[in-house]
Amino acid sequence: MTHRRWIAALLLALASSLSHATPPDVYQDIAEQIRTRSGDHRLLVLGELHGTRETPLLVQALVVGYVDQGIPLQLALELPEAENAALATYMASTGDAAANQALRTSPYWNVKDHLHDGRRSQDMLDLIEAARALRAQGRDVSVVGFDANPTGERAPGARDADMAKTLRAGFQALPANGRMIVLTGNMHGSRESYGLIDYPPATALLTDLPLYNVRIEAQRGEFWACMGYRKCGTRNLITRDVGSPRAYNDPDRDYDLWVFLPRFTVARLLDAGD
Repeated sequence: MTHRRWIAALLLALASSLSHATPPDVYQDIAEQIRTRSGDHRLLVLGELHGTRETPLLVQALVVGYVDQGIPLQLALELPEAENAALATYMASTGDAAANQALRTSPYWNVKDHLHDGRRSQDMLDLIEAARALRAQGRDVSVVGFDANPTGERAPGARDADMAKTLRAGFQALPANGRMIVLTGNMHGSRESYGLIDYPPATALLTDLPLYNVRIEAQRGEFWACMGYRKCGTRNLITRDVGSPRAYNDPDRDYDLWVFLPRFTVARLLDAGD
């Protein structure tokens, strides 16, 4: 092995070990609060602002907490269902450079500039790798995408209806003691329609299931988002010094729980040329 290849292999091994290292205490503490509040609910929907480094770390802490209890877990990400074959292959791999590259070869992961909506990041890949590493240790964890057609032109509400249908089928296929964690945008993750839409979001179509939904926010910082075609970029959060968590139980609530991380920072977006 040449010196350059040896260095590359060392850096890959280091990156892999860091990607599934134990998240810092703040994420573990908030994950424990979520697990405690959600109780026996087996469908946990997390509504996020796309494009942060912090949310994947919180989700990782949640995944670890459940599988450490011996609970079979499916992690459903807002990725196209077309990615599921590649995800399954990666989850069964050693997580080496070839496997990582194979996962990233689809057009979904290879976008540039204004086409980034925040979901395609190294932070999301690190979350998938953390799940793969847990599976390699013998834990019962899988990763799937549930977005049927994220870019196609369809009737308003059709995408959310398809999301709900896919998530329902995945949930019903779980073992009796299994759980599903869903990570999705905060509009899809709401129990109620927002003012910007006049159709039920995906989560609103699943409330007959043992569902508990959590909105993930931060007190300050930045995230990456698209506010229209070619209008993607860094967005500043409104600074909010609020208590966390905040629970709700009124009939017209949008979320059962809001949690506030200390800060969001912009995700490490992937680029086709990186």
